[in-house]
Amino acid sequence: MSSFPETLADRYRRFHKRHFLPRAEDYEELATYGQKPEAMIISCSDSRVDPETIFSAMPGELFVVRNVANLVPPYETGGRFHGVSSAIEFAILNLRIKHLIIMGHSGCGGVKAALNQSAAIQTEAQFISRWMSMLDDARTKVLETHHDCPQAEKQAALEKEGIKNSITNLRTFPFVSDAENRGRLALHGCYFDISTGTLTVLNHSRGEFFPL
Repeated sequence: MSSFPETLADRYRRFHKRHFLPRAEDYEELATYGQKPEAMIISCSDSRVDPETIFSAMPGELFVVRNVANLVPPYETGGRFHGVSSAIEFAILNLRIKHLIIMGHSGCGGVKAALNQSAAIQTEAQFISRWMSMLDDARTKVLETHHDCPQAEKQAALEKEGIKNSITNLRTFPFVSDAENRGRLALHGCYFDISTGTLTVLNHSRGEFFPL
């Protein structure tokens, strides 16, 4: 029988002593009255990119969904299980968030697999290959516009195109486009460079990312 990782157990004890107990009243208020975040962030599951840490967020401030390569699928009602879509629906219709942010990052493994179309990914990891197929059109675009560039530049370009693609897909959700058109919701894209700690933000009109 496996035991809970002791390193995590120790970190929990430190969290409870150093962070929870001094703010017990705040946690009790959150438990009693619920969450009221103004922003939702859809980011990558990559362990190096944690939205709450990057934005110095306190509990209750951010509604976060993480998945491989921070992708948003287009709106569709077929199938049975829609984790990302249901979270978006809850955030907009129930929490009534004001900002929805797609956050990508450098060195994304999912994007690397999509760019290289790795045989291992295609043949052994059926869930990943199907999930990353959402970037097929973006990949074609990047390879056409960056054909003479080094591989690292192609990957960075696809990482950023992936952010734009997710925003495009967000607008296929009726309740997203309605909230945006009514001025209740703003959509944003940002890109975190792990090596430098730089955060760049998408300028929608120019289609480019600029540092904060």
